[in-house]
Amino acid sequence: MPSTAPSLSLRQLPASTLALFGATIFLSAFLLFSLEPLIAKRILPWFGGSAAVWSVCLVFYQTALLLGYLYATLLTRYGAPAAQTCIHIGLMCVSLIFLPIGPSGNWTEVTGEPPAWLILAMLAATIAVPFITLSATSPLLQHWLARSGYDAPYRLFAISNLASLCALVAYPSIIEPLLDTSLQTTIWSSGYLLFVILCGFVRWRSINFSRNATPEPAAERIWVLPTRKLAWFALSACSSVLLLSVTNHLAENVAAVPLLWVLPLAIYLITFILAFGARANFNRSLWLRALAFALGILGYSVYDINAVLAVQISIPVFLTGLFICCLFCHSELNRLRPPSEDLTSFYLIIAAGGAAGAVFVGLIAPGAFSGIYELPAALVFTAVLVTLLTWSEGAWPVRALWIGVTASMIAIVGANVYAYHENALDLRRSFYGSLRVVQSPRAGIEQKRTLFHGIIEHGSQFFLPPRRFRATTYYGPESGIGILLRECFSGPKRVGIVGLGTGTIATYGKNGDTFRFYEINGQVIDIAYGLFYYLRESRAVTQVVEGDARLSLARETAPPFDVLALDAFSGDAVPVHLLTQEAVALYRQHLTPHGVLAFHVSNLFLDLPPVVKQLAESIGSQAVLVRNHNDLDNDVLPADWVLVTNNPAVLSNPSIRLHALPITSRRNTRPWTDHYNNLIEVLKAPQIHSSLTGR
Repeated sequence: MPSTAPSLSLRQLPASTLALFGATIFLSAFLLFSLEPLIAKRILPWFGGSAAVWSVCLVFYQTALLLGYLYATLLTRYGAPAAQTCIHIGLMCVSLIFLPIGPSGNWTEVTGEPPAWLILAMLAATIAVPFITLSATSPLLQHWLARSGYDAPYRLFAISNLASLCALVAYPSIIEPLLDTSLQTTIWSSGYLLFVILCGFVRWRSINFSRNATPEPAAERIWVLPTRKLAWFALSACSSVLLLSVTNHLAENVAAVPLLWVLPLAIYLITFILAFGARANFNRSLWLRALAFALGILGYSVYDINAVLAVQISIPVFLTGLFICCLFCHSELNRLRPPSEDLTSFYLIIAAGGAAGAVFVGLIAPGAFSGIYELPAALVFTAVLVTLLTWSEGAWPVRALWIGVTASMIAIVGANVYAYHENALDLRRSFYGSLRVVQSPRAGIEQKRTLFHGIIEHGSQFFLPPRRFRATTYYGPESGIGILLRECFSGPKRVGIVGLGTGTIATYGKNGDTFRFYEINGQVIDIAYGLFYYLRESRAVTQVVEGDARLSLARETAPPFDVLALDAFSGDAVPVHLLTQEAVALYRQHLTPHGVLAFHVSNLFLDLPPVVKQLAESIGSQAVLVRNHNDLDNDVLPADWVLVTNNPAVLSNPSIRLHALPITSRRNTRPWTDHYNNLIEVLKAPQIHSSLTGR
């Protein structure tokens, strides 16, 4: 089909026009990528702070990006220039209805739906139209530039990814520390209004230049083979699967580091920038060798989940491997790209591949896999794809190399699955993560069962009496919670616990006591009752409430607690909505006048005691940090508990005073609220060693 676009040399396009197009694309991409963490941050508290919220959000973002590219493709293929202008301006005007951006708190009242599907429905109803409008901007403007004679529109794809990278880096380092979410929403909505005005002006300028351009003889459009389009889809899907699977693996099996998801996504964007923005071509032969080496290193790193290296080694290894793999995929996309008249179709297929990869990791894998198997599967996918792409080149040494790499990656999958099942009594996975119950192989008094959520140990119990009745891990007799429950409340007491784990704290229950647990993950409840004995054998009355603790407490009218223990701050996605002034005010409503808030703040990567101290000061209470020593013979680990109270019997208790440590106050920092928190300022350097406990 002949192209009817007039041709205009690059010199005839004023620099101001090119700058205007570039600025509009930059602004649209920046708004797009700053919206992603903003919305995820706003809805995170509504779903218990689960790390899966980000994965499901990525599924929506990739799918909405696909719809935006589909809209741009249909508009440019079937719409006349005047119709394109009217339709797109109309869509931008409609999108203004959704400002200020983001879902309202009314969505928290929706119950009974699976969390993943509720998140997707919420995002579709509140941000889909602005998101699709923004995502369509880059391919539309590049198409309009191509019609105006600009001969290198693909360079603007690199600008778009550069803007995305800037937004990704700016959000946790600048935007989040300085602005609360309500102000972020206002500024973003104002920026979107500016974008709509700028985009309309750009379209007007492009129409004028198209009219003034001197037509040249029409060129025949090159027919793109279906196999090439399939390669576009597969390469995009491969890089998307690698991105999400590496992110999940790092968070679940390597290090529970908050904000760690930023690094893989930044790597992903950087490879797009290098592949489409660099003037020099990559040495493909050399890069194929590097890719084989990277797959080998990644495969070696995941074949045994029990072999966890220090984070200073493992995180760079995985990020470097992701960089090499994604740069190859994106360089191949650039090498196989079509002429500029087909760029909207090209972007559409890329978006389709990215969405397919996100759906696989974010929605299909949690239901299909009992463990975190998607990274080994992604390595197999990568090896098979490279084998197919290089097969037609006819060099048998290259074919033999990639047949061997593929076979090795398949063996890695088998080893990884075996490692998950070794000594495992139960393997489960849901929206809230991967759970594994391991029983030590040796029989006798040392035999125990341990619950892991990824690499985080959530409690253990000796199998045989009398050791079965002892509190272990972070809840030993000399821990903050242990001393509090053993020595500070003599009569019948009511105890609330946020976070069930194995139910270890119930071992401190006595006749007449009530221990009420709040747990958001139904699978944890099943495991605690089915494979551990703490709840079943406690002398206290034990109750378990399923659902987000803060939402459950807000609805309750039960008698107040003497102790309310918060044990939910050791994973990668710290539920900050449980560490805000509003949350503490709610807790106070459910405490007796002499009650105690006990925060378990053991965390390798976050210094949370100062945060709790600041919250305690906001309600006029004192905060005491209690740290116990480890006791390996009884499976007791060091634990940090911050006790918030004005109860003199607690503050003067000799055991608490013996184990108390000073809490360093944070200067010139804002208390955390429902609209503001800053994880960057409480990050601490990780220890050199690592372990499966995550602490």
